[in-house]
Amino acid sequence: MVSLTSDMSPLHPDRNLALELVRATEAASIRAVPFIGRGDKEAADGAAVDAMRAFFSTVNFDGTIVIGEGEKDNAPMLYNGERVGSGRGPQCDVAVDPIDGTSLTAAGRQNALSVIAVSDHGTMLDASSVFYMDKLVTGPAGVGVVDIRLPIGENIRLLAKALGKPVDEIVVSVLNRPRHEQLIADIRAAGAGTRLMSDGDVAGGINAARHNARTDMCVGIGGSPEGIVTACAIKALGGHIQGVLAPRNDDEKQKGREAGLLVDGEVYEADDLVKGKNTIFVATGVTDGQLVQGVRREGDFLYTESVVLRGASGTLRRISSEHLTSKWL
Repeated sequence: MVSLTSDMSPLHPDRNLALELVRATEAASIRAVPFIGRGDKEAADGAAVDAMRAFFSTVNFDGTIVIGEGEKDNAPMLYNGERVGSGRGPQCDVAVDPIDGTSLTAAGRQNALSVIAVSDHGTMLDASSVFYMDKLVTGPAGVGVVDIRLPIGENIRLLAKALGKPVDEIVVSVLNRPRHEQLIADIRAAGAGTRLMSDGDVAGGINAARHNARTDMCVGIGGSPEGIVTACAIKALGGHIQGVLAPRNDDEKQKGREAGLLVDGEVYEADDLVKGKNTIFVATGVTDGQLVQGVRREGDFLYTESVVLRGASGTLRRISSEHLTSKWL
């Protein structure tokens, strides 16, 4: 089996794969442009899915989608288990989110992304049978310091000490959902500030792990797929991530058990979510955000901004691209 890094010949180096995958996220983001602010998140997602899938066929890798748009019967394209790529090159697990933040796109709000994450074949946790996951994400300062099992107030104090700054300067990102009312209250009671997100907790987690970001921690219950995708990025950033699956009911809990998942409050560490460091994470902005700028149209040209994170090298690269509008829209 060819891994992401075992074959460093000119044909299959993983750094080339990372750059090739950017073309797919760029395509998905650009195709979503006509739907930004138009109130139709399904149309935006459908256009992004079509574009991403078309570009996958041009990429030299043998990918299996572990986290996609759903099961085959409900998602005819980019479904869980679908094979993507040319079939030549490294065998990979693939997680896709053609638009992380479809509601953000439909509303014309910030922080919508097109995302692909890749790791060696057989290394990515398939948590698709349990939709939600409770997550705790920080930057490198939180490694070996914070723990999702601890009360949020204690984690805030521990992280503040590790960062060498007062608690009242700590900022915690959390999805603005009724289920988080008590969590938000506890964060504020501890003396920290909150940054409430309407959607897009992949960007929230990555921003919390970056050394120069405006947030220090990302917590709360979001999608399980987003947790796996975020873990691929955190591997490159040297940050901390833990997850606890949060089944919505007994039926979902049972499905999780049957799939071999831990559904009784057990903690998934970073290496449980994605094994090893051979991870690639690529994202292109759909709308403007802290992580990347959204697609910008100026006359005959479209401009995109992307990030590429590689776990093997621990690098974050930014890619700014210029596209002829006539080729796309």
